[in-house]
Amino acid sequence: MGKETLCMKKEHCGLIGIYGHKESARMAYFGLYAQQHRGQESAGISTWDGWKLREQRGMGLVPDVFQERHLSRELKGEIAMGHIRYSTTGASLLRNAQPFLINFRGRHMAVAHNGNLVNSAELRDRLESGGSLFQTSMDSEIFLHLIAKHLDHGPVEEAIVRACQEVRGAYSFLFQENHKLIAVRDPHGFRPLVLGRVGETYVFASETCALDLLDAEYLREVEPGEMVVLENGRISSRSIRPGEPVKRAYCIFELIYFARPDSTVFGENVYQRRKNMGAQLAKEAPVDADFCMPFPDSGVYAAVGHAQASGLPFENAMIRNHYVGRTFIQPSQDMRDFGVRIKLNPVKEMIRGKRIVIVEDSIVRGTTIRTRIKNLRELGAKELHLRVSCPPIRHPCYYGIDFSSKGELIAANHSVEDIAEFIDLDSLHYLSVDGLLEAMGGSTNYCLACFQGSYPTQVGANCQKACLEV
Repeated sequence: MGKETLCMKKEHCGLIGIYGHKESARMAYFGLYAQQHRGQESAGISTWDGWKLREQRGMGLVPDVFQERHLSRELKGEIAMGHIRYSTTGASLLRNAQPFLINFRGRHMAVAHNGNLVNSAELRDRLESGGSLFQTSMDSEIFLHLIAKHLDHGPVEEAIVRACQEVRGAYSFLFQENHKLIAVRDPHGFRPLVLGRVGETYVFASETCALDLLDAEYLREVEPGEMVVLENGRISSRSIRPGEPVKRAYCIFELIYFARPDSTVFGENVYQRRKNMGAQLAKEAPVDADFCMPFPDSGVYAAVGHAQASGLPFENAMIRNHYVGRTFIQPSQDMRDFGVRIKLNPVKEMIRGKRIVIVEDSIVRGTTIRTRIKNLRELGAKELHLRVSCPPIRHPCYYGIDFSSKGELIAANHSVEDIAEFIDLDSLHYLSVDGLLEAMGGSTNYCLACFQGSYPTQVGANCQKACLEV
């Protein structure tokens, strides 16, 4: 196998919406803070002050982007919308940070988007041919242009519905239009979006962990294919595709990796489902070993389930440095493994002479796990068995996960035996698709395209992260 570049799975984006609170910006700030794991490139909040939309956006983490003056003085109003971003379409630039604001025919509008439109390139070509001018390389801006094309047909809700009929792919949207706050989720339900309430204040969020921090009562999910409108203190709901049944296709990686373990996603408790995955691994591929361990933090909860089901002791034999930020001095070429070692360090006395089962949530490219296994070998591990709590990732994701070509995916080009040899393992087992679905309680309402190659929607010919760059 050839040498690979160091690259990890990337998070989606996170949304927060606050309606009817005198400190809406501060509420949005804490809602974004709770969901920081979903995106660390940029953050933004917009508010409606009764006359216009105000905004603050910046690159970096939530505490880096917002200061007290933003929350207490500059972002006024009782309606707020926030976004944290990892770029799935469009470069990591300030101009691509959200919420994205426009003024059009006296309407003040903003959009925040979690997901990825798979026909964005063809839509943008059509819109540009019709005279539309674009300020960003985000597919989210395309949606605003589609809305603008339909605003003559009535209220913004009608324009949003018409725009939804032209796009394909994954989207959970929040919109501000003057005094309205609107949430929309695509008919397949790829991305999570929930509704909660604190007193008379309504809250939209990507994950329930944001509701918990705000001490908000969880009401329900925004249903796939649903639009929820908050206006003049009232809440209303409608379907964006009435009479058109669509099979649900929840992103399985929310439960495998992305969502916080204390969240409820798609009606499922993330912590328990990850434990179930580990228990299924113990059932499918038992091994005689001294203990099982995770690579923190991604494999921890599956490792707990594996230990409980197998009877093996659970050990934290790899310690994570919790004080590593997003940026640090980059290593030189002759220290290229430094970026891996700075985050995790083994407990050396636990490793020598031991037969170890390592539980990990996934293998995308194989480079990072190979470096960690090499380290354990050098410390004298007797046997190393890797158990992966999802099936082999063999196909690109076009709906918001940043592995968008088969060339990036080790399992797309090599057998399990070859991967085990490349990583230097005594054994390797991936959770089967059937085992994964059993861990989900038997539900089949999940997108499994990255494992099986069957996509819930038609995918555009040019559907890459940089397809809108100019």
